[in-house]
Amino acid sequence: MGDFADYARKDFDKKKNVVASADKNDQEDVQFNVEDAKSFSAPEVAVPDTVVNTEVAAPVVSTGDAAVALGRGLDVGTANLVSSFQDASGNVNLKIQRNAFIDIDCDDYTRNMLTRLGVQYVVVNGRMVVVGDPAFELANIFNRNTRRPMKEGMISPDEADALPIEKMLLETLLEQPKTPGEICYYSVPAEPIDADMNVVYHQGVFGGLLKGLGYEPKPLVEGHAVVFSELAEDDFTGIGISCGGGMFNVCVSYKSIPALSFSTSRGGDWIDRNVASVLGISSSRACGLKEKGIDITNPNGREEEAVEIYYRNLIAYTLKNIKESFESSSSMPKFPDPISIVCAGGTSMIGGFTEVFQQEFEKINFPMDVKEIRLAEDPLYSVSKGCLVAALSESV
Repeated sequence: MGDFADYARKDFDKKKNVVASADKNDQEDVQFNVEDAKSFSAPEVAVPDTVVNTEVAAPVVSTGDAAVALGRGLDVGTANLVSSFQDASGNVNLKIQRNAFIDIDCDDYTRNMLTRLGVQYVVVNGRMVVVGDPAFELANIFNRNTRRPMKEGMISPDEADALPIEKMLLETLLEQPKTPGEICYYSVPAEPIDADMNVVYHQGVFGGLLKGLGYEPKPLVEGHAVVFSELAEDDFTGIGISCGGGMFNVCVSYKSIPALSFSTSRGGDWIDRNVASVLGISSSRACGLKEKGIDITNPNGREEEAVEIYYRNLIAYTLKNIKESFESSSSMPKFPDPISIVCAGGTSMIGGFTEVFQQEFEKINFPMDVKEIRLAEDPLYSVSKGCLVAALSESV
């Protein structure tokens, strides 16, 4: 593997890259076969570009309109899938899709309604399936829960359609490799410390899906990806936490080497389920509460108070597990200087997250000196960018 520092010690200059959306008049039924999932043009969203300045250029290949550097990053999240690649100019292009779907009755009225709204769909076993962000919006309209291909950070054992849906989403996000065997680093959770499950099957499934698309798949633990993306200026030393929908993933790193990695089975979905239970609403509706712009340092009303209570409990639970795991480890390095804690992931993006994290941190006797607690520069894209750093360094 190449030197991560060549790719991670960089300045990210934020820009906006507006991706053209699909023509609303080009909708059609797509008959979906489980054995051979057909790709479709999912609605695309505006995502921030970043610019990577490197001293050593990664290999590039011409695609006709432009050249791109070889190597892909993929954040396989319970709530979102995020892909990234670098073009020949050093621009990092990011594409995100909500990792969810909803099935609805297949009739002429619904088909016409979705066509008018410009919503993409496929037909699976006689039912219309909408994936991604439109699925989430429809679930809120009809007060239904979206279906998830993943559960608690891993492929869901409860969803018979999980694999074909994930295959379809990956085809849309990644497209075909620019050259056979292009490296794609994809995120995987660390082994959970509070649940009787392992990541072997999940890692193998996504590795197989990526290999089937023509990539050379390589797994990277989520928390470690946050370290690569966010802690270059700290010599890749500190704590990276990926605050996801299904899990919180933690990596304690010393000079890029993971000294401790683990996950917990509580994440944003755990908050949604508990808020939904106490308020008597759907989990999708509870998720919408989190995303409407509330501040958990100043909750307003019963709904926001419920969100704040469960956020605070989740943060305290995570810090407790970091402390106990650190204290029980016999191989933990001695950190000569205070370290940074960096939080990434969609669950960390709610207003007041770092303030509440700091408040809960001050309640415990943490076993190491911490100089700052901060959010990643782009929390939703941090894991994917960390995977891309790994892919580009290995492609040289």
